[in-house]
Amino acid sequence: MGPWELYLLFFLVALVYSSVGFGGGSSYLALLALFGVDVLVMRSTSLLCNITVVTGSVFIFYKAGFLNLRKALPLVLASMPMAFLGGYVPVNKDTFKLILGATLVLAGVMTWFSPKLRQLDLGSGSSPRQSNAINAAMGGGIGFLSGMVGIGGGIFLAPLLYLTKWDRPKVIAATSSFFILVNSVFGLGGQMSSPQFRMDWSFALPLMLCVLAGGQIGVRLATRKFPSVYIRKATALLVLYVGLRLLFL
Repeated sequence: MGPWELYLLFFLVALVYSSVGFGGGSSYLALLALFGVDVLVMRSTSLLCNITVVTGSVFIFYKAGFLNLRKALPLVLASMPMAFLGGYVPVNKDTFKLILGATLVLAGVMTWFSPKLRQLDLGSGSSPRQSNAINAAMGGGIGFLSGMVGIGGGIFLAPLLYLTKWDRPKVIAATSSFFILVNSVFGLGGQMSSPQFRMDWSFALPLMLCVLAGGQIGVRLATRKFPSVYIRKATALLVLYVGLRLLFL
């Protein structure tokens, strides 16, 4: 396959993932691996595309009133140093893919079938009171794990937020975008501080333009067209898909 196929696939990944608040980092890495891209270039390119998608998503979600910064900050502030530290931890590739894939499959199934999630769609929009300490612990743990993987962490965060009834689906999508943006910036900063950092701008820039277009379309579908129940179901399917892909690719 040539570069035009890769451009189209990146556009579609960004469109679908941004509609549920994700950046698409997991699928970017999978696609780049299929195309035989150098591992170091893969990681930096994936994070740049993540940042490109979720920057626009965060802005649009915020304008639409779905991003509660005060509530999201304990998650995000704790994730920043932990994501940076997580990038320094060596992980066996095969073991990591197995653990991550199994976790995401379980999270996807639970997100789809949990009766508590149906109550979120039918309720008044209020959410249970959340402890800042719990939010910080959750954000820090996911930040560390996402730092090890080299993705934004939204794929970990969103299922936990759903299963703990953290807030409405659209607020969770907005929070996940914000979380991904922060973790991707700090993850890329960690990479840039390493002597092994590699970036091919002539390769990355066209891909960034593709995901920018796809992400802008996807996030507008999320804020204007999709009812909450469809956002929740789309999230469950995406999480399940990524988990199966990691297990069997």
